[in-house]
Amino acid sequence: MKKLLLGLIGAGIQRSMSPALHEEEGRHHGLRVHYQLIDLDGAGNEALPLLIQAARVMGFAGLNITFPCKQAVIPLLDSLSEEAKAIGAVNTVVREGDRLVGHNTDASGWSWGFRRALPKADLSRVVLLGAGGAGAAVGHAALALGVEELSIVDVDPSRAAALADNLRNHFPSRKVAVARLDAMRTASGLIHCTPTGMAGHPGMPLDERLLRPAMWVSEIVYVPLETELLRAARRIGCATADGGHMNVGQAIRGFNLFTGLDADAARMETHFRAITSA
Repeated sequence: MKKLLLGLIGAGIQRSMSPALHEEEGRHHGLRVHYQLIDLDGAGNEALPLLIQAARVMGFAGLNITFPCKQAVIPLLDSLSEEAKAIGAVNTVVREGDRLVGHNTDASGWSWGFRRALPKADLSRVVLLGAGGAGAAVGHAALALGVEELSIVDVDPSRAAALADNLRNHFPSRKVAVARLDAMRTASGLIHCTPTGMAGHPGMPLDERLLRPAMWVSEIVYVPLETELLRAARRIGCATADGGHMNVGQAIRGFNLFTGLDADAARMETHFRAITSA
């Protein structure tokens, strides 16, 4: 049986579902996958260069990269896929011979999940909350999916402005602007892409009074699967998509990048829902 060593680098990742998803899917393909969690909690990004070098030496076939490393990892890699280069963020690293190549499966993963969860969503005016690595990927995906007006809100206005410029360059026919949370008043939907709501960052990313029943809410946090934002949105009557949809979508593509094999999407999603509800 062929063996495969994979890993995830990020902060506060002990409840990640990635090991279970990749190891179980590998088993169905006759692969013995070991997926190692490499938690940066308390260490910070300064440990990242050493960890990437260790992954080279130890023979990792691939890595997933999550908060807060999706942009910091870029200069440590040998090359980037065109998609990762355009987005400016990496969440998947694949070994190709002696080289480490950065990819981004967050964009395609979000699109895959969003289409399944909210197929009839109004894409006319959308607020993107969070302009970091995940926000950059989802911003690209949202515009590619058909969002007409995208308002980017971030605690760091310069980061929001940089993402807006990037998106305008790639989608010149769409309206992209840096905004404040008052853009929620006329928004048809909200995409939440900050760490707030994660197990290590509990809380609400905005005042729930900004939510309206006519809006949809797309969450990318999946640990826990039901965040405070989703609870509030459902209580108010919003249509919602939990972060599990994106997590499964990016894992499906990630598995293909790591192994060259096609994951069974239905099987992977069923497994994800089973372990999160256990």
